[in-house]
Amino acid sequence: MSFLRARPDCGSAYHESKWAAEEIVRGSGLDYTVVKAGMTYGRGDHMLDHLSHLLHTAPLFATVGLVERPVRPLAIEDLETVLAAALLTDRLSRRTVAVTGAEALRMSEAVRRIARVLGTRVYIVPSPVWINRLFAQLFEWTMTVPLVAKAQVRILAEGVVDAAPPCDPLPADLMPTRRFTDGQIRKGLPEPGAFGLKDLRRCRERA
Repeated sequence: MSFLRARPDCGSAYHESKWAAEEIVRGSGLDYTVVKAGMTYGRGDHMLDHLSHLLHTAPLFATVGLVERPVRPLAIEDLETVLAAALLTDRLSRRTVAVTGAEALRMSEAVRRIARVLGTRVYIVPSPVWINRLFAQLFEWTMTVPLVAKAQVRILAEGVVDAAPPCDPLPADLMPTRRFTDGQIRKGLPEPGAFGLKDLRRCRERA
């Protein structure tokens, strides 16, 4: 498992370390499939978990960039289909494949859909990338699991649609089909609740 945009020499430790792991696997001499997945969602994920807690805390979402890049949310069920094919058949043997969701949309639209399922209103605030980087650094300093990390700001600023570098194509029958619908969102939501002191690093360390 790797990440869609993992690549060398891009200035991001997250992207570069994923790429280094890919290269180790491809050069190992073993049979392999490298799966470069996009932004995956489902029960226990980072996307639905943090966004829903954010909306329960404050109905605000700051865009990453004044002009948003598109994302393709990938349902965990669609990713499981690809992983099963890689593990149980030789169809993807010695291939590096990109896996993204069936629908391209802006992150702000994804947040609006989550808010609709939660039955709340959200206010979208256009925000430049550098502001998001500052907040990401603050969250990394103060939260046990940051609301957003610097690597995630980089990911959203680039968009999560195309693989870098290009990959082998998926067979047509393995292409993801699930759109980012109310039903899919509802299945992946955690128990409702707001962020609190328990999410702060210092409070957790004291506990």
